[in-house]
Amino acid sequence: MRYQKLGNTDLNVSVLALGTWALGGGSVWTDRDSTSAEAARLLDACKDAGVNYIDTAPVYGTGASEELLGQALQGRRHDFILQTKCSLNWRGEGGNFHYSRDGYTVNNDTRPEAIRRDVEDSLRRMKTDYIDSVIVHYVCKSFPVAETVGALEDLIRAGKIRAYGLSNSQPSDLRDYLAAPDRRAGVAVVQEFFSVLSPFHGRDYFPVCRENGVSFQTYGVLEEGFLTGPAFLDKAFRKTDIRARLPWNEAEKQEGLRRAFALWQPICDAHGCSFAALVEAWALTQYEKMSLLVGMRRPENLRDNLKCLELKLTADEIDQIEAAVRAIQVEVLDK
Repeated sequence: MRYQKLGNTDLNVSVLALGTWALGGGSVWTDRDSTSAEAARLLDACKDAGVNYIDTAPVYGTGASEELLGQALQGRRHDFILQTKCSLNWRGEGGNFHYSRDGYTVNNDTRPEAIRRDVEDSLRRMKTDYIDSVIVHYVCKSFPVAETVGALEDLIRAGKIRAYGLSNSQPSDLRDYLAAPDRRAGVAVVQEFFSVLSPFHGRDYFPVCRENGVSFQTYGVLEEGFLTGPAFLDKAFRKTDIRARLPWNEAEKQEGLRRAFALWQPICDAHGCSFAALVEAWALTQYEKMSLLVGMRRPENLRDNLKCLELKLTADEIDQIEAAVRAIQVEVLDK
């Protein structure tokens, strides 16, 4: 396993991070629901492989992902760097409407009182007395950035969290957070969508992260499974499932993906790797402090994903990987 510091903190995190969105199940991830025993086995595999960085969020299954992790972490909390999020809640206490799903109305609220309550709720669900990193899930312009930063810095001083970051944001948001008057610790990480099929937002963000020593954590690098191989393209999903809304279900995009898999096959053969490991290895070449957040529910998924850390892609292979999908790349993906 390879490790790196999270931003300018002293937190030593594995380059490969475990994403637990799918653990939450619900209508956005409809394959099946996970159990605490499965979550425990997944953490066993992570510990054995040296993966110590875990990411979750309150709204992943409206508390389900955090609760499953809380059960699985008992007796080994200190083995992992635990990251969750704030700003999206279903308490009905204000904020901006974000969505209604599974009988809950979720609002986006970055006011100080909401941030503090979000963290307390997560501490309770995960049965821990501190969280290593808290991400503002959706940056919100409706409430003063200085007050949001002040609340996060207060939580660091209180020992409730150790670092914080941003998600679903823009480079200008990072600059605003770093310019807040109460900033001491500062933003450690931005967590943004980035894949070979939609690399543009990340590339806009990299220079600002680099300038400020901020880690960039990518989610969606496997496009919710669509980049794992041709067989995935034959799957069908319920209309509420996040994967049903992605453009990779369209005939033209699927034809482009099948062509790309055919072009990538010789590179995979040369490296003895899967398509998933190949595109993950490509992502790691794009930014020197890249944190690769990959959603996994089974230990066997982890074993395949670890391969990306071993691959040494040539400059020509990197160019070939992206050229194969350039015709179907999209500027913005709404997930």
